Amino acid sequence: MKNKMHIISLLIGIVFMVGCNSDKPLQITHKNDFQKYLSTKENNKLKNIEKDIDFWEKKYNEAPNQFTYLLTLSGLYSQRFEIDGAIQDLLHSETLLLECNKRVNGEKAGIHRSIAKNYISQHRFREALSHLEKAYKLGENKKGTQKMLFDVYMELGNYDLAEEKLTAIKDFKDFDYLIRLAKWNDHKGDLDTAIQVMEKAMVMVEKTKNEDLKLWLYSNIADFYGHAGRIQESYDYYLKTLAIDVNNTYALKGIAWISFSYERNTAQALEIINYIESKHLVPDLYLLKADIYDYNGNTKEKQLALNDYFAVLSKHNYGDMYNKYNALLYAETPGETEKAFALANKEIMNRPTPESYDLLAWTYFNNGDYKRAHDIIKKHTLNKSHEPLILYHNELILKANNVLDEDNSHKNELVESIYELGPNLEKQIRSI
Repeated sequence: MKNKMHIISLLIGIVFMVGCNSDKPLQITHKNDFQKYLSTKENNKLKNIEKDIDFWEKKYNEAPNQFTYLLTLSGLYSQRFEIDGAIQDLLHSETLLLECNKRVNGEKAGIHRSIAKNYISQHRFREALSHLEKAYKLGENKKGTQKMLFDVYMELGNYDLAEEKLTAIKDFKDFDYLIRLAKWNDHKGDLDTAIQVMEKAMVMVEKTKNEDLKLWLYSNIADFYGHAGRIQESYDYYLKTLAIDVNNTYALKGIAWISFSYERNTAQALEIINYIESKHLVPDLYLLKADIYDYNGNTKEKQLALNDYFAVLSKHNYGDMYNKYNALLYAETPGETEKAFALANKEIMNRPTPESYDLLAWTYFNNGDYKRAHDIIKKHTLNKSHEPLILYHNELILKANNVLDEDNSHKNELVESIYELGPNLEKQIRSI
C-alpha cells in the first residue's frame, strides 16, 4: 500500500503502475473539484483533540495515580500527530505509553499493542515485534495481536511468518482481515485480487457510519486504483476522502502526484504541496518539491528544497523514519557514499527486506562496484520484489554487468511504471 519518483513515490506511499503515453496525457484533475480544499480553514477535528488534551491533562494532574488517563492522552497525542505531522507528539505518546506499561509491570497486553503501534509509526519494527510477542504471551485479545504481528512481519521481511498469521486470523467477514489480505496479494504481485478484496472491504464499511474507516479505505483504495493504472478512479476516491475530511493531506498529496506525474502540471502540483506545507509540515514534502523542480530544470530551487528537507530532519528527532530516503539521496550524491553505506546497512539491520538490500546494491552501483551490486541483487532482490524502483535498479545493475537479456529484463513493466516512478526517470527507463 505505498513509493517515490526516485525518492518521492516511496514516501507518498502511492504505488502506481500505468501504461504511460506521456505525450498527451488525459486531463484527470479539475481545479474546481478541489480548489475549495486549498484554503485555510479551521480544523475542527484538531481543535477537538486539543480541547480533549487540555481536559485530560488537567484530570491527570488532579489524580496522577490514574494511569488510564495517560492512555487516553497517549491516544490523543498520536491522533494529533496524524493530523499535523509534528513528530514530538508521536514521541510524547510513546513516553506516556512506557510510563503506563511501567505502572502495570508490563502485564497489560493492550498497552504492549499500543506501544507496538507507536513503534511501527516510528519504523522501530524490531522493538514493535518485542512488545507484540509479550502481548501474545499475556493472552488478552490474541487475534488483535496476531493482526499486528502480520503487519510487523511484513515490514521485517518475514513473509512466511506473516502468511501464518494471516491464515490464523482468516475471516472474510472481518474488515481487518480483508485489508491485510489485500496487502498480501499486492505483495505477491496479484494486484487484481488485491483490488477485489479492497472493494469487498469497501462494501462492508459503507454499510456502517464509521467515518474513520471510510477515510482510511477511500484513500488507500485510491492508491490501489492508481497502482492499476485506473487514474480516474484514483482521483475520484481522493475526492471522496476530501468530501469526508476537508483537511485530509494524504488525499491532497495523491492529487498533487496525479498533477505532477500523470498530467505533468507542475504548477498545480506545487500549489497543492505549498498548501499542504502550511497545514502538515513533514520532510517528504520538500523531497516532492525537489523532484518537481528537477523536472522543471530549476536546479537552484531543487537545491533549496533539499536544504529545507535536511534542515527539518536536523531540527527534529525522526529517528530511523527517513533512513531509506536519505540513503537514496546520498547514494546518488558524489562524496556522500559512506553515509549511504552506513544508512543502507542500518536499514538491513532494522528490516532485512528486499527494499533494504536494494539500498546497499544501489550504493555499490553508484560507487562503480558493479560486481558487488550484482552479487547483492542475485541473493536478495531479483525475483523477490515487484516494487518498480527495485526493478529499475536491478535493470541497471544487470546491464552494467553485461548480463541483461530478454529473459531477465523488466523493461516493459518499467515503462508501464513511469507514472509511479515519476517523470524524471522516463528518459532513463526508455533508453535501457
